[in-house]
Amino acid sequence: MTDNPLPPALLSRNPLRWLTVFGPGAVIASLTIGAGELIFSSRGGVLFGYRLLWFFLLVLALKWVLVFVTARHMVLTGAHPFQRWMELPGPRGWLPLVFLVLALICFPIWVGFHAGTVGTLLSWLAGTDTALNGGAHFLWGLLVLAVVLAIVFAGGYSALERIQLVIVLLMLVCVVISLVAVKPDWFEFLKGFVVPRPFDYPDWATALPEFKSRPVWVETISYVGIIGGSGYDYLAYVSYLRDKRWGRAGQSVAGTADLAETAADAGHVNRRWLRAVAADSALSFVAVLIFSAVFVACGAIILGPQHKMPGGSNLLTLQAEFVAPTFPWLKQIYFVGAFLTIFGTLYGTIEVAPAVARELACAFDPDRAGREAARLRRWAVGWVGVGGAVVLAGSFLYGLLRRGEQPPGLIAILTPANLFTGVLACGFICLLSAWSDWKHLPRGLRTGRVLTVLNIVAGIVFFALGLKGYLDHSGWKAVLILLGTVAVGWIGAGFGRSFWEKR
Repeated sequence: MTDNPLPPALLSRNPLRWLTVFGPGAVIASLTIGAGELIFSSRGGVLFGYRLLWFFLLVLALKWVLVFVTARHMVLTGAHPFQRWMELPGPRGWLPLVFLVLALICFPIWVGFHAGTVGTLLSWLAGTDTALNGGAHFLWGLLVLAVVLAIVFAGGYSALERIQLVIVLLMLVCVVISLVAVKPDWFEFLKGFVVPRPFDYPDWATALPEFKSRPVWVETISYVGIIGGSGYDYLAYVSYLRDKRWGRAGQSVAGTADLAETAADAGHVNRRWLRAVAADSALSFVAVLIFSAVFVACGAIILGPQHKMPGGSNLLTLQAEFVAPTFPWLKQIYFVGAFLTIFGTLYGTIEVAPAVARELACAFDPDRAGREAARLRRWAVGWVGVGGAVVLAGSFLYGLLRRGEQPPGLIAILTPANLFTGVLACGFICLLSAWSDWKHLPRGLRTGRVLTVLNIVAGIVFFALGLKGYLDHSGWKAVLILLGTVAVGWIGAGFGRSFWEKR
């Protein structure tokens, strides 16, 4: 196969023209801006103020390293991480099977969370937020999920995506204007990015039932998993490069001779495609950082002094106060923007599932994956859609049948899944990307020393934070469940290998 030629923008010496290739990174940014910035950045700003900014900057920098190194390998070799993980020591495909098992569990939880989040906004606007023992938002979430699934199966999202982009940008402009209007302490704001300070709950928060049993590290590590996206989002990002056909992506996996040719030519077209990966991923995380910083500051300035915090079934309505005090008429625009943002995040999360399923199938049997692509997509979307509906319906029935006891909050439902998909999985991907480069790339194509060290450091940090979060959240029980899942993948791969050998 011939290499995909560069677009004219990437032939320019002006890096600003490289930004015209911004594409897959916009999808990843849209996945996190909904829940990450509207909810968790605001929530973190209320609890920790500007002290959170350095932490967000560090997390996003490490996640950019993860995305760039992983996508870099795809562009140079055409191999997705799942394909490389098939070669790990042990039964063939044991780690991809572990990721499959955890995806089957975690994806419906994420879908249920995003649908329920939209439900909280609609329930509040309809005046039903206290109805049905505080569980009406689960029913609204089911309705929203049904609409999104209809769009996913029928297509036609492109127009909605364009409208959403305009509304989100308008909302960001409104919030930035409000931030300037409330006159924050700019020195403290900028200081928050460069001076690390410890995290402690304010006294008023420790009196709330939610935080009596929620350690500070569980709260902050939850931000790590949500701000900037999750590990599965990044595996999907690399898959999207196949559709874009950047460099070797979308072609057959490069052999030794192909890689040697690429390594010997500093101006090889595949190496020049790395400019697109760098620009696309960097712009994505810069956009996320801007949103995060603005919502952290607004949460600290406006909601913090009032002791108001997004949580429970009130995840999106409080943020309207970011624009209402200065320009009351912008409040309605906020509600429209918030709805479309989370709606788009829900749609994008559902679309990540078939991308991940496609790569898993390609890793095990690429020929069959190609023949069964349409059926695989239907099964993936159906699983996460029905699973998300089960999460919402189960939560609703829990609160309805156990009168006097509030149903579990959406954040409480999400936390265990988020600790793996958003934190621990990132550690696996970073460390195994370093292994893939070392095993498959000649010296001339491997990442430089600085980037290699940063990638390994990022992997260790994410892995350590994930284990810390599990221990603080559920003790050794959660770790044992995770190890049990690894054992299921290992044993399942062993049985699968025996089955195929017999055939």
